[in-house]
Amino acid sequence: MAGTVVVARHFPFRIGRSAAANLRIEDAGIWDEHLILSLNVVGQIEATVQPGALATVNAQSVDHARLQNGDVIQIGAVQLAFELSPARRRSFWAREGLVWTGLALLCLAQVALIYWLLN
Repeated sequence: MAGTVVVARHFPFRIGRSAAANLRIEDAGIWDEHLILSLNVVGQIEATVQPGALATVNAQSVDHARLQNGDVIQIGAVQLAFELSPARRRSFWAREGLVWTGLALLCLAQVALIYWLLN
């Protein structure tokens, strides 16, 4: 499975040996439900290690950790690279064009009003 990319589309995201796990890893040292990734109330991803299971994040042993882009999670002999997907950027060219057109019309209306008042 080296180099495989897995996308967590819903939370909680379960990692372990169980057939019910979202990411199934059958390797020595991996429990049935070894690690759970969840989304907290402020939108951060948290990793919770099941009691008794062992895991490290960036080579530090943890029971619970907030994950950041680029963190390396190790469970058993398996290393997982945690990466956030890039945010989708919407194009605002139509909205920006409308704003500039509105500003140009407003300026023309002001020039016409000034011209009308002076004559």
